Amino acid sequence: MTDIQNRADIERLVSTFYTRAFADELIGPVFTDIARMDLAAHLPVMCDFWETVLFRAGKYRRNAFNVHVELHERPELGASGLTEEMFDRWLQIWTATVDDLYAGDIAEHAKIQASRIAHSIHRRLHSRTDRQPMSIAVGAGDSAGTLQANPS
Repeated sequence: MTDIQNRADIERLVSTFYTRAFADELIGPVFTDIARMDLAAHLPVMCDFWETVLFRAGKYRRNAFNVHVELHERPELGASGLTEEMFDRWLQIWTATVDDLYAGDIAEHAKIQASRIAHSIHRRLHSRTDRQPMSIAVGAGDSAGTLQANPS
């Protein structure tokens, strides 16, 4: 197996991941029934996100956290919203997908960053008392391409 090297590799990874996530018993309905995600429209956005995270490409300029806040507050998810179990499952699928397709330093970085992102978003969703929007800046001014949480 080779390492993640370019946009085409990211597209393969992200597409494979979402195929698996949509089919998952726990988190699939969150994507399909609650978020009603248009996968064809969403894939390029997520590829921009991961290309920015892994290669500091600067292509992702949206607010990843606020999207999750809106989803977390959807009544269909009940009082618990997006649960730790859901984030754990997302991370399990992501990690397995990376491991199935790639091996190397960037693949490892993709798994580490996914873990940081999942835990950060979950923690922030469940610790929010002010309900003020927050943002997650991906790689903005960060030479390591790591996640930065900034008030908006």
